Amino acid sequence: MLQLNYIRENKEEVITRLAIKNFNAKESVEKIISIDSDRRKIQTELDTLNSEANAIAKQVGDLFKAGKQAEATDLKNKSTALKETTKKLEISLSSTEEELNKVLVLLPNLPSVKVPKGKTPADNENVHEEGEMPKLSASAKPHWELTSQYDIIDFELGVKLTGAGFPVYKGKGAKLQRALINFFLDNATAAGFLEIEPPIMVNEASGFGTGQLPDKEGQMYHVGVDNLYLIPTAEVPITNIYRDTILKGEDLPVKNCGYTPCFRREAGSYGKDVRGLNRLHQFDKVEIVQIAHPDKSYEVLEEMRNYVAGILRKLELPFRILKLCGGDMSFASALTYDFETYSAAQQKWLEVSSVSNFEAFQSNRSKIRFRDGNGKPQLAHTLNGSALALPRIVATLLENNQTDNGIKIPKALVPYTGFEMIN
Repeated sequence: MLQLNYIRENKEEVITRLAIKNFNAKESVEKIISIDSDRRKIQTELDTLNSEANAIAKQVGDLFKAGKQAEATDLKNKSTALKETTKKLEISLSSTEEELNKVLVLLPNLPSVKVPKGKTPADNENVHEEGEMPKLSASAKPHWELTSQYDIIDFELGVKLTGAGFPVYKGKGAKLQRALINFFLDNATAAGFLEIEPPIMVNEASGFGTGQLPDKEGQMYHVGVDNLYLIPTAEVPITNIYRDTILKGEDLPVKNCGYTPCFRREAGSYGKDVRGLNRLHQFDKVEIVQIAHPDKSYEVLEEMRNYVAGILRKLELPFRILKLCGGDMSFASALTYDFETYSAAQQKWLEVSSVSNFEAFQSNRSKIRFRDGNGKPQLAHTLNGSALALPRIVATLLENNQTDNGIKIPKALVPYTGFEMIN
């Protein structure tokens, strides 16, 4: 959530920067400033009346002590009338604050000045590319055929048990999943991230804190009876660990990682772009999360970007890094790097990670703060990244490493899988 003071003092800048996200903020910003003006007037009037009521209360006490009963009674009657007016103002203030908040929470985060302009993924900026493109034979198969051939992932069985987008991993396919999860977690903890195993359901406050609510409620699975949400990413519960918390400045950055299954309703429709592992309703992911000092958050973002690149190198996958344009960014992000690996059999790039800086947007909603050198609480910056999401990593590993004798496992993974080939 954007800070109210910033909107009020930088109205034109907010409108201009949100236009980079292709969000027309003029009407919303004008409304926010107008409602906030009303709110401040009511607050000022309420403060004045409360001050007057306190003064009268003291006078009444003094008059009673002095034996001036009539004067004291007159002032008590005035105090009673003031209390009635105060009650009405408090109700009006609460209503105005609620109206203000409803508009305020719908404003996206401001994009960083480093974000390129653009409307679609085609406008994203390719900032890095490395790795050799696999040379496959003409008979090379996409991963959904390979998984069937080697009986390691069963999509049809998943449909029987649940529905489309819920695959069943079997045999070496299940072991590969477990190997990747452990590989990613071991790399993260070696890099100084504290492993967290969080709940996979969260309440509304957690969903609001990281910006999934009210923006993405249609994309999350909702457990209606209990009013809980299945998480779309471990970012949500892990970041919310620090909700309503004031950290010590010297403890920043706080570095956490965690593995969870993730659930997303908007997994897509039909066609090769969503076939197989390309887009799922349930998938596994290891997430890295940092709470950082505002002065250091973009340094931290670059460190996280380099960290994810290092994992992809260990997996021997060709990859590229895209800086997302304004039109392709998420609601809460200030700057996002997407990582894509090249799927040789499908002959296309597949997104496997997003690494984002949210600046103070999430921390303002969640009240995640730290004490500065003067002991004053300040909003921290939050960052997160996929390190990594498994489905498309598995897809590219299977496709890019297929041979006539089976599918080769990258050397770094062999100690985790216990086998060198899937055959």
